[in-house]
Amino acid sequence: MTITQLKYVLAVAQHQNFTKAAEHVFVTQPTLSMQIQKLEDELDVQIFDRSKKPIELTDAGKKIVNQARNIVNESDRIQDIVDQEKGFIGGEFKIGVIPTVMPTLLPMFLKSFVNRYPKVKLLIEELTTERIIEALEEGSIDAAIAATPLNNENIKERVLYYEPFVAYGPRFATADKGKLTVEDIHVDELLLLEDGHCFKDSVLNLCRNSRNSQEEQFMLQSGSFETLIKLADEGLGMTLLPYLNTLDIQERKKDNLRAFKDPSPAREVSLIYHRSGLKMQIIDALHAVITGVVKGAIAFSNVEIVSPLASK
Repeated sequence: MTITQLKYVLAVAQHQNFTKAAEHVFVTQPTLSMQIQKLEDELDVQIFDRSKKPIELTDAGKKIVNQARNIVNESDRIQDIVDQEKGFIGGEFKIGVIPTVMPTLLPMFLKSFVNRYPKVKLLIEELTTERIIEALEEGSIDAAIAATPLNNENIKERVLYYEPFVAYGPRFATADKGKLTVEDIHVDELLLLEDGHCFKDSVLNLCRNSRNSQEEQFMLQSGSFETLIKLADEGLGMTLLPYLNTLDIQERKKDNLRAFKDPSPAREVSLIYHRSGLKMQIIDALHAVITGVVKGAIAFSNVEIVSPLASK
């Protein structure tokens, strides 16, 4: 049994296809198949049920894959120890980012990070929170940026910032300019992101906490904040936006924005990673760069960040 064979097994378990797995680990498909067959022969057990499409793990295979992840992670830790001893910050680093954070946060920190750490090769992928958790547990990404807390014992969280909710709608342009309370939100006119976005859960939790209503009716759900803003502009309702999404709104539409009174409802955004804690030097560097650039943006805009009322 070799570490390479275990990595091949993990690749097939992830992709459920020998050809795709071989591409992922940069070997030919016959080479990968031969090595996995050799491992199965050595263990005298079948790891994969090849009769299923896509390929599935056998019951024994599921247990072997769980242990293989631990072994591969521990073997990778040796290189981590060497890198940390040498003060080296570099290599490939895979990171997932939730869709409601990617468009605003990535342009803020990416250039600064790349300039400061040119030896790190960031591989960035937009993923839902559910897929991020799966990817961290299977080891296909090294870290992620997501709304927290996740309450998952296998995942560690390091808070990056608390991002306030800001209300957006044409009716605010002609209304009293005072700050809002949660009770001022008209639940029946809210425009929300579609299912699968954790930001939608934040808004739903916020509204339920304030109204104790079990039968809210929502006019429309969409896949992007840009669409929600356009629908609100057409008079179809109002929406709630993360603060960073309001920075690029056109000046003529700024009157449509309305902040909340303190303590402002907000979401917690964190850098998360598996409890095995691999590549911590890169995680530390990412955390430092991101918190620095966000703090600068927040300070420039004179917005007070407080602990969130809705955190997922």
